[in-house]
Amino acid sequence: MSPTPTGRLTRTAAGADLVLVRTFRAPRADVWAALTESERTARWIGPWTGEPGAGRTVRLTMTAEDEEPTGDLDIVACEAPSHLRVRMVDEYGAWDLEAHLSEADGVTTLEFVQHLTEPGEATDTGPGWEYYLDRFASVVTGGAEPDFADYHPSMVAHYRQQLDASA
Repeated sequence: MSPTPTGRLTRTAAGADLVLVRTFRAPRADVWAALTESERTARWIGPWTGEPGAGRTVRLTMTAEDEEPTGDLDIVACEAPSHLRVRMVDEYGAWDLEAHLSEADGVTTLEFVQHLTEPGEATDTGPGWEYYLDRFASVVTGGAEPDFADYHPSMVAHYRQQLDASA
């Protein structure tokens, strides 16, 4: 399988935004649940423990990564079922992530944004988020789980082009 990269990179005053969009023929509440409930996040990125809510911190274990790293995930904003913003710092760097959900005519759109202070990181994180969001889609739709080998390094060139085009 060779998935097509979908992410785009837009320069900002602070660096760049990496934006990826997925659509689902599912109610927004169901997509929100797959994005926020530990039982369901366990199937695509990893489970979390703690008390959720804006201004709180939960512990996330990333089960699709080698050694299954666990870290604190700060919940910056949580406006169910439309907006989630989280931040996390781990051995790979700082992660500032947002998810916006909208629904029209039975289709829910997820706009996922990683705010990058270093735009060049998109060449590695872009393929990674493509993979994770396709895993997320498999949870929402019941489809087959993707294989990371189909995403990296094959999508790196797309993200290099996005980086060059946004300069």
